[in-house]
Amino acid sequence: MKNKSSGVIEALVFDVDGTLADTERDGHRCAFNEAFEEYGIGWYWDVELYGRLLAVSGGKERIQFFIESFLPENQRPQHPDRLAAALHRIKTRRYIELVESGRLALRPGVKRLLKEARDAGLRLAIATTTTPDNVTTLLRHSLAEDAEKWFEVIAAGDVVLRKKPAPDVYLWALERLRLSPHQCMAFEDSENGLKSSLAAGLKTVITVSSYSVTDNFEGACVVLSDLGEPDAPFKTLAGNAYGRTYVDIALIERWAEKC
Repeated sequence: MKNKSSGVIEALVFDVDGTLADTERDGHRCAFNEAFEEYGIGWYWDVELYGRLLAVSGGKERIQFFIESFLPENQRPQHPDRLAAALHRIKTRRYIELVESGRLALRPGVKRLLKEARDAGLRLAIATTTTPDNVTTLLRHSLAEDAEKWFEVIAAGDVVLRKKPAPDVYLWALERLRLSPHQCMAFEDSENGLKSSLAAGLKTVITVSSYSVTDNFEGACVVLSDLGEPDAPFKTLAGNAYGRTYVDIALIERWAEKC
């Protein structure tokens, strides 16, 4: 690593699904459907329905929400929590197989920014509701074989009881980083994620994903189409990008000072 940046920000904290990679529609949704088929339960979540289910964070929680909100009472299982856990185990295996096939790529600018942050001596962390296996598999197959070691803290899955939009997963990560919220910048893609990071006191950059373009992002420092690349600029959807066309450490520091 190069010398530590002397700026305000000491760590970048990233959500995973929709932020590092646009995994929801063609990743998790497909894995859920494969799990339903393997289990023989006869459910199918189409693109529109899955978008509605994303109002709930966490895979097991999402299954139980579907049972409670979309199934007739006479079709609901006697022990929905047990069924959700069983289905989610299959879904996680199916999702990992999908990621290992190389079908899910990182979003524009993600790999570049992570490398720049490491070179600048910034610390990296993850705060997500997805399972640890999902995180490490995505990192290993989309970023680098040793990418898990790039992140000092990986707050994932059930490390906290309350999922986003509760702030717990960010607070858990901050505690282990031993940093205050103003020393970190969060990166999210959804309204629930933003509510979580803001409630934990973190300034937040939003890069919208395929399912979150209509979300309410009030309170974000800036809302972008993606992180951008030098030859593929982002689109600024809300906020001030100060004339820049891709996210780098200097721009993050500018947001930290002005947001």
